[in-house]
Amino acid sequence: MRIDIVTIFPEFFSVLDVSLLGRARQEKLLDVHVHDLRSWTTDRHRTVDDTPYGGGAGMVMKPEPWAQALESILRPDGSSTLVVPTPAGTPFKQTIARSLAEHEHLVFACGRYEGIDARVFEWAAERASVVELSLGDYVLNGGEVAAMAVIEAVGRLVPGVVGNPESLVEESHEDGLLEYPSYTKPASWRDLDVPEVLLSGHHGRVAAWRHEQQVERTRRVRPDLLPDA
Repeated sequence: MRIDIVTIFPEFFSVLDVSLLGRARQEKLLDVHVHDLRSWTTDRHRTVDDTPYGGGAGMVMKPEPWAQALESILRPDGSSTLVVPTPAGTPFKQTIARSLAEHEHLVFACGRYEGIDARVFEWAAERASVVELSLGDYVLNGGEVAAMAVIEAVGRLVPGVVGNPESLVEESHEDGLLEYPSYTKPASWRDLDVPEVLLSGHHGRVAAWRHEQQVERTRRVRPDLLPDA
């Protein structure tokens, strides 16, 4: 999978060189490129924003630098997917992460200020699939944090990135429920014991207990998930 990221803070994505994603880049499972939007500006101040039409606070990112950047990055055959982190987007969920993990080329547009001129996405929709995603009902300073979250959620689903693919199956949201609680050695720690069933060696009982814990945790923490589950 190839991932291109357009941002005015390229240094933010140095974190992609560490952990599983860093190893995936070294092993060529993920081909990640970070681009500075200011490289496509034409004035000596490298301006990427201007005041909004209609008035209001804040600044809006200018369309032309974005168009030039995307013209350089999007594939001419229309096979690219432009991912736009925005609080006005579709809520990002594990099902979307799985879908994006099957795409060959993702391009992330990291907006700042009051966002990117809306005409950019109308224009881009004629050249690529455009997906606007929100991490939740809150506002960040820019799209970088959200883009990084989506990249990690999607990247770890690319075959070979996670060493044991079975570990992906039992995670939160994979079956519509939250993940069950996990324990490791020692069996007794500071007067707190691991549930007996996990020490029994009985795979059927363990599986049943884990499912019960998933349902209970989901009912307690995220009851909104239960109708779908």
